[in-house]
Amino acid sequence: MELIDYLNQYFLTGKQLIEQAKISATQLSEYQKNKLMPKPSYRLKVTTECNSFFGAHDEQYTIEYYPAGYLSWLGILKMENNPDVVYDIFSKRYKSTIKDLKLKGHNTLDQKLATQLDTHINDEWQHFLDGTYGLCTRTGLPEDIAAKEFSICQINELISETDLTANQLQQLTRAVDLLDSSSALFAPHERERSSRKRLINDVRREYKL
Repeated sequence: MELIDYLNQYFLTGKQLIEQAKISATQLSEYQKNKLMPKPSYRLKVTTECNSFFGAHDEQYTIEYYPAGYLSWLGILKMENNPDVVYDIFSKRYKSTIKDLKLKGHNTLDQKLATQLDTHINDEWQHFLDGTYGLCTRTGLPEDIAAKEFSICQINELISETDLTANQLQQLTRAVDLLDSSSALFAPHERERSSRKRLINDVRREYKL
């Protein structure tokens, strides 16, 4: 039940998503087929066994779960469904977040977030469409995806150092806080192996942040 409670608290079922977005299931399927809309982040296969006065009854069905943030993405797709334009929206929002983080003092030496950014964003787009980031970020949207990636790079660079200065510890604290704010809590069965445990919980404990 922990998994179901988690999904019901933080995600929308496919049915809830299309109802709140005011689209049809066919439209959602078409958006996904045309590589405009992410796939569900979780698929729950449910088997129900029922016994009553009328006898035994079994049924199986699948429930798909999406992050609530995808409602706003569907809002974009209802106005614009040109694949090139939609990808450009994703890319610009990703780049804008990276620029803003640098202006706020976050930094990384990883070239995928500098000279190789266009190639990196294309890779991120594929993960976005696969539904991966709906699982591991709070909203599944470009801003959280960029913040998560940037903070992970920054944290890994800092913890690779032998002895951190006071300034580096401050940078590490900010990077961990950024990852915390952009990362999902993860489903109960995923938490032990998640980036949240490794790069937030464990780092805070080890460095006493």
